Amino acid sequence: MADTIAGSQEATAQHQDLVEAAGMPVGSGEAGPGYDPRLTNEDLAPLRKQTWGAYNIFAFWMSDVHSVGGYVTAGSLFALGLSSWQVLVSLVVGIGIVYVFCNLVAKPSQATGVPYPVINRVAFGVLGANVPAIIRGSIAVAWYGIQTYLASAALDVVVLKLWPGLAPYADVDRWGFLGLPLLGWCSYALLWVLQAAVFWTGMETIRKFIDFCGPAVYVVMVVLAGYLIYKAGWGGIDLKLGDVKYHGFDALPVMLGAIALVVSYFSGPMLNFGDFSRYGRSFGAVRTGNLLGLPVNFLAFSILVVVTSSLTIPIFGELITDPVQTVARIDSTFAIVLGALTFTIATIGINIVANFISPAFDFSNVSPQRISWRAGGMIAAVGSVLITPWNLYNNPDVIHYTLEILGAAIGPLFGVLIADYYLVRRQRVDVDAMFSMSPDGPYWYRRGYNPPALIATGIGAVVAVVPVLWTHGPGMHTTAQYSWFIGMGVGLAGYLALARRFGAAAA
Repeated sequence: MADTIAGSQEATAQHQDLVEAAGMPVGSGEAGPGYDPRLTNEDLAPLRKQTWGAYNIFAFWMSDVHSVGGYVTAGSLFALGLSSWQVLVSLVVGIGIVYVFCNLVAKPSQATGVPYPVINRVAFGVLGANVPAIIRGSIAVAWYGIQTYLASAALDVVVLKLWPGLAPYADVDRWGFLGLPLLGWCSYALLWVLQAAVFWTGMETIRKFIDFCGPAVYVVMVVLAGYLIYKAGWGGIDLKLGDVKYHGFDALPVMLGAIALVVSYFSGPMLNFGDFSRYGRSFGAVRTGNLLGLPVNFLAFSILVVVTSSLTIPIFGELITDPVQTVARIDSTFAIVLGALTFTIATIGINIVANFISPAFDFSNVSPQRISWRAGGMIAAVGSVLITPWNLYNNPDVIHYTLEILGAAIGPLFGVLIADYYLVRRQRVDVDAMFSMSPDGPYWYRRGYNPPALIATGIGAVVAVVPVLWTHGPGMHTTAQYSWFIGMGVGLAGYLALARRFGAAAA
């Protein structure tokens, strides 16, 4: 079948003048003629106009990287027993892999103007696409709750500094409910409402919000680093945050584990990056934004992290890798308030882009006429409270298993999507067919489900999760670090083999 992407984009361009003349909001989608309402709403339909440039994508990644979780993750790599150059090599290689994979995921959604769950209809079938959507959406709900909790903890620091008399209400033993003190509940509720309000205003406001969040954290981190240098002097900077235990080839397994950790940390937003690349005005703009936002930005951010973390040792007498705790130790109310509020805003930014927008599209895809994009987001927000995320975060074992099971679950989804778009269909997609329930449609397969994609995903997830759960098996602890790569490889290879067996052909 001839390539239909160009035809779809031409049709979109032809009615653009009519859209603007009618006063309709530019940037939302519009159903084409013949689109089945059971698969369509204005949030899932191809975009009328794609307007994001390289800076918007760059700012997206800044918001994603510049969070408390990103700070702690980057800082922790410097305490693995590696030398500073080994850690930096691991960071650069890991983020380089993320950069390449994000470009692969970005292209199909940018070319068609549809979000992640919709582009999955090509590989999984128009109904089968709900399987990856529900998996990704459920994972995002858990992380949405955890990130909201982290932001609320930063806000608690500000509140207690300004009103120390509220300290008793921060005691979970005296004023606690379901593992969270009263002050924590109030902070969590406030941030829950603020995030929902930003989300509710739509993607254009979200774009402006993330354009601000990422640079704001850079400013505060540079000021924080400058303050710590002023207190400790340049001699206080030490890139070796821990004892160097590994040298030569002995360091290679540890470095590979660090690389895998970086990829796993970004595996969620990497998988559904199409939810954002769809807004890119061109694939070149998206690729440039990824280059600035991933390798360049992440390296600069990592250097700032290690500088500020290393300076906490001579100043406070201990290594502090949490930026909120660092600013809380400064003898200045203004500095504490400014720093904690900035990190709170930054965490809200990453939460919205990584864990709010994704389930909004994913849950809407399940029933487009009943669940709008906004309704899907609110389902995720309510679910994030019900799982009591503070209890998840406060249990290191749970966080450990969550990160690696995350990689095991979504690695195969990535592999199937990439194998189908690039290797099976050779980048040819029929946009209109993604919104058709016709049994004669190319993406109907078997009652709307494509068996090769579902089977490959299931096999990949099972194989990848075995080392995560069977921790006492020989070599399983080390293997578990690579759960995302295992799942992705098995999913990709399995789909290619099964697609040939079932006779899947390019659209």
